[in-house]
Amino acid sequence: MTSPASTEGRALRVVVVDDATVIRESLPALLPDLDFTGSFANVEAMLRARPEADVVVLDLHLSNAGQPNARQGVAAIRAVTAAGYRVCVFSQEERRFVLAACLAAGAHGLVSKAAPTARLEQSLREVAAGEVVIPPAVIGLVEVLVRRNSLTILSDRQRHVLSGRARGLTYAEMSGRLHLSESTLRGYWAEVTRNVSEHFQRTAPGDLEHALGLGPGDLLDYWPEPLPPGTPTSPQRTDRWWRLGRTR
Repeated sequence: MTSPASTEGRALRVVVVDDATVIRESLPALLPDLDFTGSFANVEAMLRARPEADVVVLDLHLSNAGQPNARQGVAAIRAVTAAGYRVCVFSQEERRFVLAACLAAGAHGLVSKAAPTARLEQSLREVAAGEVVIPPAVIGLVEVLVRRNSLTILSDRQRHVLSGRARGLTYAEMSGRLHLSESTLRGYWAEVTRNVSEHFQRTAPGDLEHALGLGPGDLLDYWPEPLPPGTPTSPQRTDRWWRLGRTR
């Protein structure tokens, strides 16, 4: 299921995992062109049901008084992606290191709950098509890593597109400046986001701390702990990050 989905001739299939009933019930009405094949309050229920989906819309904070042991955060992302689903995180979380940690855990997209519904729908389609959706806060973080030579695999063209996106330029504006078509620029950006996702997943927190000028251990409260190959995730597993104050 993690392979890009072909939705030709049918609606995009979406599953929602959110502890807020209003989110689970409202998204199908707000996005009528999508086929919502499942709605769950926690990851455990979704994984038991194993619904067909091209993308899973996943809230980060799922533990509450009614389900205090619900898997959440990077542990939830890992569990859902390990089951073969493509994940788009849908949250009010704004801390850029937390958002970057979601990519490190395997998320394919990050969308704020404050975003317009049209933006959410577009992001879900992009995630299902194999793209990686990165929010502006993380784009700025990536540009810092590039400037400090921590992320060195980008071509000159990709760096130019990254710089434009970090400054909020549209593809039309970048097209005029770089003398490239918008479709070409979109292709460069897709390559950038895939490279960034892979970089976060394989880079140790200590290396990122050094590149960003952070103190030793500063990222440990955010970053997913590496799992040995073949290690299953369990509902009881928690990551240090989720001992921090909740931000819904």
